[in-house]
Amino acid sequence: MSTTTLSQSPYLSIAASVFATIFVGFGANAILRPQNALTFFEFEYPASAPDRRLVDGLMVIYGARDLFMGLAIYSAAYFGERKSLGWTLIAASGVAFVDGAVCKAQVGKGEWNHWGYAPALTAVGSVLVGVLDRA
Repeated sequence: MSTTTLSQSPYLSIAASVFATIFVGFGANAILRPQNALTFFEFEYPASAPDRRLVDGLMVIYGARDLFMGLAIYSAAYFGERKSLGWTLIAASGVAFVDGAVCKAQVGKGEWNHWGYAPALTAVGSVLVGVLDRA
């Protein structure tokens, strides 16, 4: 019988890298194509030029946040400790939850565009921190 614990599975690092790639993609999209990225929140792109400049600037901030999350996950997956990676994924699920809550509160829809993947982040993160490991 193997003595390897579930939290040490290499497949979890692969899953984390997939999540990291998604965040990097969302971040790059928000920076390079703010109007498109805004649709993920179900918001309408503003008509006036000053409002568009504001939204475009806020989308760069959002994009930088997602790039940071993706790079932090990559870093923890390749250079860090498994529990650090797990807690990073759990924290990222909190970000997804807040994004969905804002959609629900502001627009009344679109929350599941974000809430749909939050449980997967939490599940992989929880396994990485050792929730399913046997003593």
